[in-house]
Amino acid sequence: MAKDLIRTRHQITKFYALKSQLQGVSLRIQTLKSTQAMGEAMKGVTKAMKQMNRQLNLPALQKIMQEFERQNERMEMTSEVMGDAIDDALEGDEEEEETEELVNQVLDEIGIDLNSQLLSAPASSTVAAAPAPAKIAQATGATEEDSGIDSDLQARLDNLRKM
Repeated sequence: MAKDLIRTRHQITKFYALKSQLQGVSLRIQTLKSTQAMGEAMKGVTKAMKQMNRQLNLPALQKIMQEFERQNERMEMTSEVMGDAIDDALEGDEEEEETEELVNQVLDEIGIDLNSQLLSAPASSTVAAAPAPAKIAQATGATEEDSGIDSDLQARLDNLRKM
């Protein structure tokens, strides 16, 4: 009976080994089936691609793509130029007008006549000290042409202030 028990244990071990080998063969068969299915799918895709290549006119498609790229670049450049032009046109006008109006309002409130100070300011860029508002020097010896320009500028400034 001991011999039978040992034989039975050896047979159990052999059966486990045989079971493992059969599972390995089963996995290999399954892998082969998957590979075959993939091959069939690739065959179908190849047929479809051949048909598409026959129907597709590659030079015409390339020509269309080049024209599209050209038009797209042209449109981008046009939109960039237009955007810059609009930004330039709208950017400074309102801000400058508002800034000038605010500065004039503040100067009017504190009683400084900016125009008379600007006319009497020295022409050189180096100024030692700013004159006091009450002691504004008036230009002397101005020619008729200079006074005409000054009066014209003054009239334009007055018109702007009225607005």
